[in-house]
Amino acid sequence: MYTIRTATVNDVETIRDIADKTWWVTYGPILEHEQIAFMLGEIYSAEKITKQVKENQQTFLLLEEEGKPVAFAAYSPREEDAEIYKLHKLYCLPETQGKGYGKVLINEVARKTKDAGKQALELNVNRYNNAKSFYEKMGFSIAYEEDIAIGKYWMNDYVMRKEL
Repeated sequence: MYTIRTATVNDVETIRDIADKTWWVTYGPILEHEQIAFMLGEIYSAEKITKQVKENQQTFLLLEEEGKPVAFAAYSPREEDAEIYKLHKLYCLPETQGKGYGKVLINEVARKTKDAGKQALELNVNRYNNAKSFYEKMGFSIAYEEDIAIGKYWMNDYVMRKEL
């Protein structure tokens, strides 16, 4: 049994904890240890997540399994094109992967995107991340490639899009 709720600033540490536990397993095989540590510090600092939540820069959804947060998603309209929503983050604790929670969260974000009157949802995925095939099964296809500098590191991504 699970529930989904919108996260608040009181959930910042929970979001950071899920990200930390998930990133090492997800990116360990494809990124250097130092890059993972840097990216977690850069993307998931308490200050950055708090600001994103407080200022509604991104909406965070927490999925709870029997009252325990085990997964989250974050989305917003794209800065460059408000007609397209972007799924910025989607992470499920490793021990819950395979339970369908990623699918549940994507479907919830897609529903909220449609409710906002928008017809497309995009996301970035590392070109070597196994999640690419999961996103394809969820109806996303590669729109283009993008390389994003974060500090001295690069995120080598596919931008994937799903028409709703």
